[in-house]
Amino acid sequence: MQINVTGHHVEVTPALREYVQNKTGRLERHHDHATSFHVVLTVERQKHRAEATMHLAGNRLFADASANDMYAAVDAMMDKLDRQLRRHKEKVTDHHRAEGGLKTMEE
Repeated sequence: MQINVTGHHVEVTPALREYVQNKTGRLERHHDHATSFHVVLTVERQKHRAEATMHLAGNRLFADASANDMYAAVDAMMDKLDRQLRRHKEKVTDHHRAEGGLKTMEE
């Protein structure tokens, strides 16, 4: 998966870039078909904001969060993406086929 981390009015330090990459590893364990991941880190006055766009096979997920600390904003954003990814995976997975249909139950 390709991970792009950019900064808007903030310098992206190697520690911050590594922190974002470690957090994306948590998302990869849920869904391994992600093609790209783009993170934009922004500072506006006292608010630190993190936005992320995750491209999956046939879908795109977006989340953003803001906090007083950049690391807290990244954590909140990753939590939102994690929830969206789990919800997307539940939609894609067909649970009814695993149990069998009515025809297999009647026989």
